[in-house]
Amino acid sequence: MTTEDPGATEIKPLTEETWGLFEALVERHNGIFGGCWCTYFHPVCEERDRSYEGNRAFKRRLMADGVAHAALVVRVGDDGEEAIAWAEYGTPEDLPNLHHRKQYLAELAASEEAEPHFRITCIFVDKRFRQHGLVTVALHGALSLIAQAGGGVVEGYPHIPGEKRLSSSFLYNGTRAVYERAGFDFIRPKGLKNTVMRRIVEPA
Repeated sequence: MTTEDPGATEIKPLTEETWGLFEALVERHNGIFGGCWCTYFHPVCEERDRSYEGNRAFKRRLMADGVAHAALVVRVGDDGEEAIAWAEYGTPEDLPNLHHRKQYLAELAASEEAEPHFRITCIFVDKRFRQHGLVTVALHGALSLIAQAGGGVVEGYPHIPGEKRLSSSFLYNGTRAVYERAGFDFIRPKGLKNTVMRRIVEPA
């Protein structure tokens, strides 16, 4: 599939001012992964409505409360600014839910490692602009915002793709190779073809 060159981009944090850019990107992709609105990794809220609109409202409330963070990759097109990718990040308290969480917690305890200061849990790219390195751009954007927030140990959970091409719903956090190029070290596997990777980010 031929995709568009995004041209020049800049990183903006997810805030009240940029919510509309994030919202438009999610809406262009039918709510992301079945209407998730990138809420899967956030704390469980039993009274929450898990519909498309419920997830939208939940994400916006988390953003307003300072719990939902993301590095938005923004381009300026003919119709003005638009977000074309993002990397979700936050503390373990902000993002406690992980795929293979039981395995992760058991192996974390056995390793005697401390929890990371920050996690990067999801990277998404607009389907019009894939295959132009925006996963890397979003990842570095998240690392830059983490540095501004004080830095520390940052953990990511990228994938190791096999010979069969995987859809973006499986590659929801980039690949091991992308993280290695960004200075992350492989720590251990997690689940099937998932990994735990870490690096230290100095405060800005």
